[in-house]
Amino acid sequence: MQSVRIWDLPTRLFHWVLALAVVLLVISAKVGGDAMHLHMRLGYLVFALLLFRLVWGVLGGHWSRFARFVPTPARLRAYLRGSPEASLHAGHNPLGALSVLAMLAVLSLQVASGLFADDEIAYSGPLTARASHALIKLATRWHTGPGQALVLALVALHVAAIAWYWRRGQNLVRPMLSGDKSLTQAVPASRDGAGTRAVAVLVLAAAAAVVYAVVQWGARASLG
Repeated sequence: MQSVRIWDLPTRLFHWVLALAVVLLVISAKVGGDAMHLHMRLGYLVFALLLFRLVWGVLGGHWSRFARFVPTPARLRAYLRGSPEASLHAGHNPLGALSVLAMLAVLSLQVASGLFADDEIAYSGPLTARASHALIKLATRWHTGPGQALVLALVALHVAAIAWYWRRGQNLVRPMLSGDKSLTQAVPASRDGAGTRAVAVLVLAAAAAVVYAVVQWGARASLG
């Protein structure tokens, strides 16, 4: 067995901050009222995190890149047949990769719909002034209905998968905390030095700037 750096620090921080943000988003949505102000700010945070992950899927550590874990039909078949190939198990396995991609896609839809949603009581998304009534109605219906249900379902599936693998002797949480994984075969390690982390900070700053620009673009329309 050898310990290999699989998850770089930026990927690990993204994972845990996103998980906490999603939990708080669900709670604040259920509470409503003044909690919607927190809900909106958390939505902006998730928006920035998703933009960060999109870029980090190209620039990040070896096992964080989309090119390394997006499953092809061949890789999926090999995994389901029990192939011991190290590249199928070191980072996200093909089934886990499908779950990750589904979560990113659904959260992206939730963020997008939230920007245009309006509950006509306490919450109005920052881009409602830029949208038609029909789009606002559609976005609100999705955000509070199917979109929310899909997020909850994927979270439940994610937790269930972690529990299932744990019962099979695979702890998926520990590597996402420490970054390292004990493997029997040699695989490339992810870069995780000061340079990588500095690039991550710049990417996150750029993502935050994009979110700020989008929100301000909507605010200008509402004032005009």
